[in-house]
Amino acid sequence: MTDQQTGAPDSTAVRVALWRAMHVQVDPPPHVFEDETGLRLAAPGDDWRRRPDMDPRATSGFRAAVVARARFIEDLVTEQAGRGVDQYVVLGAGLDTFAQRRPDIASHLRIFEVDQPGPQAWKRRRLIELGYGVPDRLRLVPVDFEAGESWTEQLVAVGFDPDRPAVVVSTGVTMYLTREATAATLRQIASLAPGSTLAMTFLLPPELLDDADRTGLQESENGARASGTPFVSFYTPRDMLALAREAGIPGARHVPGALLAERYFADRTDGLRPSSGEDLLVATT
Repeated sequence: MTDQQTGAPDSTAVRVALWRAMHVQVDPPPHVFEDETGLRLAAPGDDWRRRPDMDPRATSGFRAAVVARARFIEDLVTEQAGRGVDQYVVLGAGLDTFAQRRPDIASHLRIFEVDQPGPQAWKRRRLIELGYGVPDRLRLVPVDFEAGESWTEQLVAVGFDPDRPAVVVSTGVTMYLTREATAATLRQIASLAPGSTLAMTFLLPPELLDDADRTGLQESENGARASGTPFVSFYTPRDMLALAREAGIPGARHVPGALLAERYFADRTDGLRPSSGEDLLVATT
């Protein structure tokens, strides 16, 4: 998803980056996840915290859900790196900042960020402008998904070793893709080396959400449609597990968003809790 005129990341990618920064700036410690680097990349202007979608109270559940999934992914990557996995693939990378924030782990990995060509060129420029640069261990991989390009072929072309295991993550993407496109992605992941790990988020149908969160989901859906990136796919956990099995990933498991809430927010005294509506599929090939 991209702004076709400028190549800049779309509004959804920017919003995620800003919510991650908001967590550090407005929520009391301990912080579940710390990332203000995405804010630096996005450079939204001095008034960004006055945007309606940055309202500290009204959007707190979404903000918490975004930092919860980010923390889960980072914990997973750290765990797998500790086991010797040294390839990390981010599908639909957007304003991901792992390579800049966590050099302690990133220095032992080859990181492949996959996204549309426009946002990738924009991000490369911003990383250079801000002084981060693009080290050899970070590969920004432009893939035109709409033209049917194979992301696995593009990865191999820039140094990915298909014979070694990898961690592959896809967060905040499946709702924008058809079921067939997600199934194709899962089939490609199933073909990776044994020991590879996948983590993929998916949106639940409205009827599975807590009553208090349905209005927020509808507002998000309306906003996505208005910005030209409508939600097209929702999955029950059973549907997503079946899709993984059909793609050749039999060992997939469902990780409810509620589990992340308990893991990362149970001891907080400020009432911050993730909204319901987004769960994860996690699997090892």
